[in-house]
Amino acid sequence: MDAAGVWSEMNEHKILIVSGGGIDDALVRGLLGGNEYKTVIACDGGTEFFRRNGCVPDLIVGDFDSARAGTIQFFKNKGNVRVEQFPPEKDWTDTELAVRRALEDKPAHIDLVGATGSRIDHLLGNVQLLALALSRGVPMFLWDAHNRIRLLEKACVITREEQYGDYVSLLPFGGTAYGVTLEGMKYPLHGATLTPDITVGISNEIVDEQARISFSQGRLLMIEAKD
Repeated sequence: MDAAGVWSEMNEHKILIVSGGGIDDALVRGLLGGNEYKTVIACDGGTEFFRRNGCVPDLIVGDFDSARAGTIQFFKNKGNVRVEQFPPEKDWTDTELAVRRALEDKPAHIDLVGATGSRIDHLLGNVQLLALALSRGVPMFLWDAHNRIRLLEKACVITREEQYGDYVSLLPFGGTAYGVTLEGMKYPLHGATLTPDITVGISNEIVDEQARISFSQGRLLMIEAKD
């Protein structure tokens, strides 16, 4: 199964956010083609993806320091695209603004693309936004050409067919994770304690038809990756 089809349940209220980091155009086109998004949000520099691919977002947000003025005006002229501009001096990043805007609609889940790139500070901040979404009861998936990242606060089952890439890494998020049990994986765990200062959860592999991840306390960052 390809990336676009994994989360393509037709009746879900889903939102796609395209931010201004590293964007793999083919990945985003695949997500758009394989999902029925209720709302598509372009975040600042992410607006450039839509213009060069002939797509139209529902909403554009940001301070527009990385999107070209001509691109913003291009979509303003269309008349059916909402544009919300914010000052550069603000407490939240443009991506956080977009995520908070998406959460107002209480979606079933959010797909976030363009949140990785050369700025490690922005990458780490965007990973933290997974916790913001989950605090509102909304799972969010951070995608790029090589990774799909989500935050777990309860048990999860993932099949080999639906996984993204070849590797599954699990890292404790925000503290220690207790009672971690991994079944159906190359390196199983049974009631393990994962602390933030160890890397035992890196680069596992699914070996059965499905893998089950469970834990009794804490949160786990799940990173599905391919080289």
